[in-house]
Amino acid sequence: MPSARDLHQQRLARLADETGTPAKVAPLRVALCYPSPYHVGMSSLGFQTVYREVHAHPGASAERAFLPDDVDAFRASRTPLFTLESGAPVGEFPVLAFSVAYELELPGVFTMLQLAGLPLLASERGDRWPLVVAGGPLTFSNPEPLEPFVDVLLQGEADDLVHRLLDAAKAFPSRAALLEQLAAIPGFRVPGRGGPSLFVARAADERLPARSQIVTPHTELSSMFLIEPERGCSRGCHYCVMRRTTNGGMRTVPPERVLELVPAHARRVGLVGAAVTDHPRIVELLRALVDSGREVGVSSLRADRLTPELVDTLRRGGARVLTVASDGASQRLRDLVDRKHSEEQLLRAARYAAAAGMERLKVYSMVGLPLETDGDIDEMVRFTRELAGHLPVAIGVAPFVAKRHTPLDGAPFAGIREIDHRLDRLRRGLKGRAEVRPTSARWAWVEYMLAQCGPEAGLAAMEAWAAGGTFAAWKRAFAGQGCAPSLQARVPDGRRTPTEWPRVDGHTAPRPAA
Repeated sequence: MPSARDLHQQRLARLADETGTPAKVAPLRVALCYPSPYHVGMSSLGFQTVYREVHAHPGASAERAFLPDDVDAFRASRTPLFTLESGAPVGEFPVLAFSVAYELELPGVFTMLQLAGLPLLASERGDRWPLVVAGGPLTFSNPEPLEPFVDVLLQGEADDLVHRLLDAAKAFPSRAALLEQLAAIPGFRVPGRGGPSLFVARAADERLPARSQIVTPHTELSSMFLIEPERGCSRGCHYCVMRRTTNGGMRTVPPERVLELVPAHARRVGLVGAAVTDHPRIVELLRALVDSGREVGVSSLRADRLTPELVDTLRRGGARVLTVASDGASQRLRDLVDRKHSEEQLLRAARYAAAAGMERLKVYSMVGLPLETDGDIDEMVRFTRELAGHLPVAIGVAPFVAKRHTPLDGAPFAGIREIDHRLDRLRRGLKGRAEVRPTSARWAWVEYMLAQCGPEAGLAAMEAWAAGGTFAAWKRAFAGQGCAPSLQARVPDGRRTPTEWPRVDGHTAPRPAA
């Protein structure tokens, strides 16, 4: 088991491999916390953007902390959670700011608070404790499960909000006065002080584009400089949190601005956004990056926007796998959720990939959408076999989880047994023809409960975490806290149903069940 000395040596080695780490110490020190390990957190463009913005603020500086790779080593050696930059205990910082990407990172928040020596519940922390703040992608949909554990929520884009937080923290040393001030500012939510349950803040256009501050080989995207050529989305997929109505649609950044911000040392560049290939000048930008001798990756390829030139440019930039999303087992379901992709567009993507010399096509899809039947899965099998006639195919399949503040908000979870049945049908149908990579139906149900319930779901998460984090512990905790999704869903034509979806083709989507 590593000792405290070993853990700090690992910290120093990781720090030495970084490029672009700022050296700044200011009176107001923020511990910027990511509730997943380093290799995940440092691939988050939002996390890196907030880090840069804190450092850009006069009188403030940030140090990073991550969920340890080996939590047991910290506990066994009684080592308090420390920051990467200085090795200082996180619990000694006046502000702890968590960036939470999605619901299943809640246990990571609890572990980090515990290792930092803080009580988990905000109600048990008085004036002598650090201010605990949370923001991140989760706040675009349902941050309510976080409320019992934080003093302040930053909702939406934090590029500007973080400066207002730091200004207020400097101006109001009293916790009570600070919280009163923040509660009055749109974009901040102080639990227990009223205000809108969701306000998705929008950063000023001049803050764009977000980009990496630090490049490191120890990430999911090794040594890749990340930058956004666009923010938001112009599309209206009914299941998506980042649809066009979320935060003013899509905002694009001119390629010239993107190129001038890419540092000379960056040999690998990742273009990040909700709909990168919807950028009207995306091919021009890709061509300029590749012609400069850089490798390039794109986070979101839309099959209906692909052209031979775009795919060829990606291949010249080092891409070996073309990744697209169908997000529906059949055309009927894609139409239901307004996913504007056709089979012909997806087939064209496969042909372009094969012609460009790509090694594989990866397709993301969902099972368990409302009104789905076995017939839809059979259509997915038939169509995937057709795709596999052009090049090897891997299907990444996730159970559908309804998110708050989308048209499918409140849609019931299909049920674990039902989803497992559909996945088994898919595997059998594609055996020997395509690789199927599913995510767990059980943990999708946990995510669903956290996505659809309120603060009581956060308390259930704490109980499940304390009981070992097994699926059985989650089931008991949700039942004990009385967590119950509303089951009020708006179907695409605007009607609402109180408890279930209407019958279509003899099928009724089941109520949530474990």
